[in-house]
Amino acid sequence: MLKLKPKFDLHRDVVSDILRKEASVCRVEEYSEAVDARILNVERDGGILYSWKGATGTTRIGKYDPNTEKNKLLYTFDKQVCISSCSLNKEETLLAISLAQNVQGQDHFRPMSKCLTLLIEIYPINNTKVLKAVDCRVKVQFLYQETDRRSVLESHLLLLTEDGYVDLYHVLLTRQEGYRVVMANPERLSRTAERIVEDFCWVQWDGHTQRFYYLTHKEKFLLRCVQFYPNHHCETMLELQLELPANPFRTVKFVNLGFDHYHTEQPEQELVRMQVFTNRIERSMCVCYSQPQKDKQELIYTVVLVHKDCSKKFRVSLGCDEQPPPKAAQLHPLFISIGYYIVVYLQGVFLHCINTRQHEMLCHSLFLSGHEGNLDLQCQSANITVLHGEGEPGARLLDLASGRIHTAELSPAYLLQILQSGMSSRCPSSKTDPQRLAALHCLLVYMGNDPNLELKIIAWLCGNVSTFESFDQIQEFILASLYRIGYEKSLSLDKVLPYSSVFEKKEVPDCLLQVPGVFCTTELHIEPVFKGRARSLEGFWSELQWNTERTKYLDAVPNPRFRTSHIRADWEKLKSERRPSSQMNHIEENTKKVLSMVDTWCLDKKPVPLFQEEDHQQRALIGLTVDKLRDHLNRHLPRLGKKKIDSLVVNYVAKLLELIRHMLESVWLKYKIGPCALCLMQQGSPAEWSVFHFMFKILESTQSLCLPLPPGYHTLFAVFAVRCLPHHTFLQYIDQGLLQLTETFVSRLMKDLDNSDASERLKFSILKRLPEPMEQRIYHMWDHPVTSASISRDYVRTLLEKDNKNKGFAFTSRDKPGFRPEFLPLTYLANKLSDIEEQALNPLEEQENVDARFVEETALKQTLILLGFEEK
Repeated sequence: MLKLKPKFDLHRDVVSDILRKEASVCRVEEYSEAVDARILNVERDGGILYSWKGATGTTRIGKYDPNTEKNKLLYTFDKQVCISSCSLNKEETLLAISLAQNVQGQDHFRPMSKCLTLLIEIYPINNTKVLKAVDCRVKVQFLYQETDRRSVLESHLLLLTEDGYVDLYHVLLTRQEGYRVVMANPERLSRTAERIVEDFCWVQWDGHTQRFYYLTHKEKFLLRCVQFYPNHHCETMLELQLELPANPFRTVKFVNLGFDHYHTEQPEQELVRMQVFTNRIERSMCVCYSQPQKDKQELIYTVVLVHKDCSKKFRVSLGCDEQPPPKAAQLHPLFISIGYYIVVYLQGVFLHCINTRQHEMLCHSLFLSGHEGNLDLQCQSANITVLHGEGEPGARLLDLASGRIHTAELSPAYLLQILQSGMSSRCPSSKTDPQRLAALHCLLVYMGNDPNLELKIIAWLCGNVSTFESFDQIQEFILASLYRIGYEKSLSLDKVLPYSSVFEKKEVPDCLLQVPGVFCTTELHIEPVFKGRARSLEGFWSELQWNTERTKYLDAVPNPRFRTSHIRADWEKLKSERRPSSQMNHIEENTKKVLSMVDTWCLDKKPVPLFQEEDHQQRALIGLTVDKLRDHLNRHLPRLGKKKIDSLVVNYVAKLLELIRHMLESVWLKYKIGPCALCLMQQGSPAEWSVFHFMFKILESTQSLCLPLPPGYHTLFAVFAVRCLPHHTFLQYIDQGLLQLTETFVSRLMKDLDNSDASERLKFSILKRLPEPMEQRIYHMWDHPVTSASISRDYVRTLLEKDNKNKGFAFTSRDKPGFRPEFLPLTYLANKLSDIEEQALNPLEEQENVDARFVEETALKQTLILLGFEEK
């Protein structure tokens, strides 16, 4: 599920270089003794601080730069010491170190009796200042302030103690002899300390965002966040109440503040494991914590979605009678943040990939149990540390035992494998539908910018159009892809755009509502309190606050998410209108904007002939969709402004049409469909039948959601239908409304089909099914007695409408050649037409004069039909 890539290897990138340096110090060709290299900290710039035992009884500290892939010696102690915390300032002039005393070089874990914290000038004087000498652990961390100045003559250091307080030291520097940078007045350093926090039981540092979170408890547990700014001002920005056990931590817990190799809690001693993740791009914040149960039969973990103003508590069963319960060391899961997914991983038991953007239903989060959820880790998950870093494509996992750092990303190959896996003999397909739906959304929304990946998904769609009953995969493909495209344009569209057709169902299938072994409860309105002043509540914090407020508003509004099926009533009403109106003109203007956005470059060279004809019904639906979606966004997101909303909506519908064309082009190329597929005289091949079937599924999916199709789609579909279906089935498709006859298709049919009996019967059957306005334009193209009869009837009707002189019936015989007086109504009609024809203009100027004999016979036949003496 997670693809691990090696990013750093302590032995490969550091130890080999250390051995060369020690060999140089000892003046030997090869140094073979153990150096005991250990990672101490990872700074904001990616630099890795480490220590090792020197050959002469020293302890050295170095830094590995991942950008240059080079190592640098920072400082050397003239004896072996136990370093429990270490940090380097951005300018690499100061080194803060906490030493564990009285450990006597033992590497096993045991409580420390005393800690000595030093501030050292590492270049050039090596002056040392004692900051703390206390009987508790102390963590040190420099701030990495952003500045445009080339030379910064100040540094700022955080000291976090096990006694539960945080101090901030402002270290002023001075330049000597033009290049020496040293501490100014080191004897007054303690006076610069500023107390930031008085009491905490848990703290987490986030170097990328320069903020730390801490948990405090008086009457209730409160999570607070302190933000540091470039001018070194800090401010408490957020307070959030959490529901935790009475004593969540036996000792103060430090997260992401370096690695103490001499004091580490045993996993079974942890009551609660807790981490905070933020994402600047998503403007999201998630608080994750786990609570193992005493009976070890289930695990409870909570993910607080601050940006969604809700909290989700999951209760997962830890196996069955056949499997032994996990060991105590395995009861705490790993929390890993990858994009907007939170991965909860309990080794050997389950992997839960939680969708923090589409969180309403369990089926949009992927849950894998047993061996399916195992990661390719070479160590126990209890030895893995997640390195926090905002804005990175994947998570970084550090294995302290081996000294390796991996980047972890979601694997598209594994997700495709979930989609492509067939039905298992052990469980019906409905059991795997939630997994496939979650995998599909992860591929489309999270990884959807990869064109090659999209082609693989479309290839999967082509071969599985009738596989699932619980969801329509073509609808999911369309809506999820459009959701991603719209969300990339504006994050505000998150709660108002549709992303799944599951919500369109009147009754959602049970298999999508429940995941076996997973129980979820949701708490709405967690009420985060933003504490920053108006001038400082900007950037990430401003957007996060707006997200939570918008979520509260939209949760209180019925149907905040746009549903395309709600257009159907207006669409049916619009189709029934026969005369142009102001609304129709407005809708046509919308359509013109959309089609101008569609990629029409080199249409004649495109494999699929779309967007090359007028399709009045689809043009109307395109414009109506724009109108309704624009009204929806203006109602719920007025902050965006009408101009931007109009641009977003037009782009959204244009991308919808292009997405459908892309699906057709992909299947067209897959089956190598050539120009001969558009010839109506040939029967369809198996490849063309597959394309027709896929087009039918697209049509079925879009019709149920009332989504528009590209102009020309119905013509293309009708061409494949004629080639692939028996004529009687083709006509049934028309009668059932599954196939829409277009003027372009019928015109080609009348011209291209031969005059065989079967073709003539098909033409006549289609002509009977045409609406009257289209019929008037089509029957001139068919050289057949049926069309001639239609022309005659229209000609008679036209002449009679122009005759306003004679109102009565005058049965007078006239001696005109070719007219027989035996049948008086016919004689009268023929005489009447003859008189009118002499005075009237011929409405069919481009055709030959009407044969009076033929008119007489046609009128007689029609009269007999009306009298019931003859059938049609």
